[in-house]
Amino acid sequence: MLYNYYMKKFMSGFLTAFFSLLSVSLFAQITIVRVEGSQVFMDISSAQQPIQKGNSFKVILSEEKITNPQTGKELGVHYNYSSEGKIIEVQPLFAVGQLPATSAVKVGQEVVLQEATSTADTNEKQAETENISQDSHQIVRYNPIQQIIISVNEIALPDNTNALVTLGEDNAIIVWKRGENKNLEKVLSYQLPVGKKAITLSVKDIAATGTPQLFVPVYDQARQTISTLVLAVKNNQLVQIDTLPYFVKELGCGSQKTLWGQKPFVTFNRPGNAKNIIYQKGKFSAGKENFSTQHNWLLGLNFYPVQNEKYNNLIYTSSNGKIRMILENGKRTESADDFAATPNRIAYKQEIIRFYPSLQVFGPANDIQIAAVENISKLGILSNTFGQYQNGKIHWIRFEQGRLKTQEITPLDGVIYDTACTNEALLTAEVLTDGTSSVVEILK
Repeated sequence: MLYNYYMKKFMSGFLTAFFSLLSVSLFAQITIVRVEGSQVFMDISSAQQPIQKGNSFKVILSEEKITNPQTGKELGVHYNYSSEGKIIEVQPLFAVGQLPATSAVKVGQEVVLQEATSTADTNEKQAETENISQDSHQIVRYNPIQQIIISVNEIALPDNTNALVTLGEDNAIIVWKRGENKNLEKVLSYQLPVGKKAITLSVKDIAATGTPQLFVPVYDQARQTISTLVLAVKNNQLVQIDTLPYFVKELGCGSQKTLWGQKPFVTFNRPGNAKNIIYQKGKFSAGKENFSTQHNWLLGLNFYPVQNEKYNNLIYTSSNGKIRMILENGKRTESADDFAATPNRIAYKQEIIRFYPSLQVFGPANDIQIAAVENISKLGILSNTFGQYQNGKIHWIRFEQGRLKTQEITPLDGVIYDTACTNEALLTAEVLTDGTSSVVEILK
């Protein structure tokens, strides 16, 4: 299930100790280390989100468990916060905040950050929100399955059935046939090797066998390497047939997909340029066609002829949350909304690498449409850790008058890890709070 950062207060025994240990690394806290007059100094050395001058914050002064006195059921935690303050100085390992009153603030207390938003930004977002039309997409939602789905795709089976294939947080790959009454029927499964964390899933028949191959990038924690496992359906079973020393991801929709691979960790935790993945002489390898990803991972990135049929503009999710596009004339444009919130992360050395949900791009050059994922954080705080998201949305974005503008929004009931693009629909899964997931097809 997804763990809420602040729900760790409910854990006892082993889980309490476990999460306390992780708070030093993955679940990093920002804490008060000094109080001087109206200023507080906070340790930001373990923060994974960028902290900027102007960020708003509050200090958690105390907390209280709320329990139903009749049933004994714990209902949550009530937090007592300080007044809102502002970050006035940011250094590499600490930040200084200004508070209206600090009499109740003590060293060791936790800090809750909120994104800084200028009046101009607020007005701009409000104006754009007013222009967003009602969502017109038809949605097919399948009944929940017992899996936290981090990636979902479509695969053509040997009997020419178009099935769904899911990749779970538990490293299980499952192929499902679409059944009656929106039920999914399990037909094949494969468990990835122990010690490897799966990141995403791509599907394409580049070997021209009639049944697509599955490409699953995995992180080997012991060796601190990323490679891609290649699987295929043989004798009604999923079997591994190859391993590639690349991070492989599909770009494009349905039959128009192209597989790209990039060398991981070319510059510390950043990958290199992308090369097309081909199959020749009985082997999968990288071809000669390539493009620069600007050291971004292939997740959260795409390219498409936005301005004309002969030029591919690079579109990518930036670390500050904006979707940026490099135009043909060398200029750049970016979205007003933020899209970098993702629960898909790995711990690499002293860094947390975030793998953003895929950016799906489709349509003719004069009518391009982009589908981008926004995950909504809980409590309105900056989400540095796993399980701090409450639900996700799909933004349908168009490039108009030199800007990326959200035209429609499709809200979902759960958190979104990734998306895929078929010939007919945007394919994703909403991860629900009970640890189950619903596969969702949003027709284009």
